[in-house]
Amino acid sequence: MMKQKNKKIASKACRGLYLAVILLFLYLPIITLMVLSFNDGKTMTKWMGFSLRWYEEMIGNRVIMDALTNTLTIAFWAASIATVVGLLACIGMNSMKEKSRLMIMGLNNIPLLNADIVTGISIMLMFVVCGISLNYGTVLFSHITFCIPYVILSVMPKFKQLQNSTYEAALDLGASPAYAFFKVVLPDIMPGVLSGFLLSFTMSVDDFVITHFTRGAGINTLSTLIYSQVKVGIRPTLYALSTVIFLLVLIILVIVNILSSRKNR
Repeated sequence: MMKQKNKKIASKACRGLYLAVILLFLYLPIITLMVLSFNDGKTMTKWMGFSLRWYEEMIGNRVIMDALTNTLTIAFWAASIATVVGLLACIGMNSMKEKSRLMIMGLNNIPLLNADIVTGISIMLMFVVCGISLNYGTVLFSHITFCIPYVILSVMPKFKQLQNSTYEAALDLGASPAYAFFKVVLPDIMPGVLSGFLLSFTMSVDDFVITHFTRGAGINTLSTLIYSQVKVGIRPTLYALSTVIFLLVLIILVIVNILSSRKNR
């Protein structure tokens, strides 16, 4: 009995150590960035004292604020439009035959597996051939284009789990197709729609390659701004901005988990 207890304790300790190592690899770079954002000096090798100067400089830096605004607005509108388009595509695909649906899903997976640089260059060439000057709109269109496959990939499994009998029952009871969709179908597939929106938003914020090839002069996002500063040295103001973004995401996740746990109870 004692040997079994010792084995269980040892196995639990090993699992805990393994989990701690994984979390250390995941969050040590972020913790380092957060600590450096409060360093009074520009150097990353020496602690010059606690200071909030980089946060103050971040708020007053027009270039960073414009890049942040462009990043968030492009991500929001790209994710919103891609979610609507992807949802409509899933509705059409759900009424197709199995072979046609599998063929379209295969075509949908190609942009997901394709290299971003190929997608970025191809979209840029399309704009150049059509005589469209690169600007804010071209970046938004490009983000919508590569976000749609992620929405379809998130929403389509929910349609497969959907029971058509409830939709048909609503029609038999006198509901119009639009009313039955919004009151019966949409609530069932809403988790997939929300996950597709959040995934698209995250991919849009994180994208650099496609944005780099399709943006015009004077249009910057956070990723392109950081890339442009690598040559001359990244200022700690971007450390402060990254810290703020990480803390906001962390707070949102905590609130969502608390609300969901209360709802489940």
